[in-house]
Amino acid sequence: MQDAALVIDSLSLSIHGKPILRNVSARIGAGETWSVIGPNGAGKSTLLKCLMRIQSGWTGQLLLQGLNIAALSQRELARRVAYVAQAGSEQGFAYTVLEVVRMGRYAWSGPFGAGHPGDGAAIESAMRRTDVQVLADRTLDTLSGGERQKVFIAAALAQGSGVLLLDEPTAFLDYRHQAEVAGILHDLNRECGATTLSVTHDVNAAMLTGGHVLALRDGEVAWSGLASQLACEDTLGRVFGATFRLLEDPVTGLRLVAPQGARNCP
Repeated sequence: MQDAALVIDSLSLSIHGKPILRNVSARIGAGETWSVIGPNGAGKSTLLKCLMRIQSGWTGQLLLQGLNIAALSQRELARRVAYVAQAGSEQGFAYTVLEVVRMGRYAWSGPFGAGHPGDGAAIESAMRRTDVQVLADRTLDTLSGGERQKVFIAAALAQGSGVLLLDEPTAFLDYRHQAEVAGILHDLNRECGATTLSVTHDVNAAMLTGGHVLALRDGEVAWSGLASQLACEDTLGRVFGATFRLLEDPVTGLRLVAPQGARNCP
């Protein structure tokens, strides 16, 4: 497991007696791109929160770069994995963009909040990669949803971790900002070898992103495999409880899907 960025082994979680995750297992290789899909209530966002220890009370084992997540200090965890929450209007804090990105460096700060020698370069690189330098002096509450999401991704990049967890990174964004965020994540993976695990409701986005897909239904793994193998009516019906039409993209040749209606699935 030395080349695994993240190993999820029999992860289970119940809240107030209700099972949320049931024996979820996956092995995320270093430098791989994964999408987590599934219907509402499948446990997708909860899975990420367990990985970040935002959610406690789970059983099983989580290994991050070979280390037990449960045994890491908060600072050690933050140096190895970064988390970007779902985009939303409630994120309009009155901090400047530069201040928000600089907050991403907290895991590397010294005693009494002293800065780290690498702060400047990390912040500059993160803002350049996400194209938010021109927004440096703007406050977050003056930005559009797409601009804010790029700022939060910049803060995660400044954190300097090799694993990036994203909860619906393009939700509520217009098509231009969806494309920009997707491009940032693609370049980050290709140029820096970053490992990314993104929750999405959009099956087509998962297939276009490529890499691997982990599909959850009712807290369990319903399917796991290459994104290129996801476009199967039976597989998608099992995951989402709906019927789908398969369409071929005339430009890329990829098979895309469109839902036709609900159905009962075993």
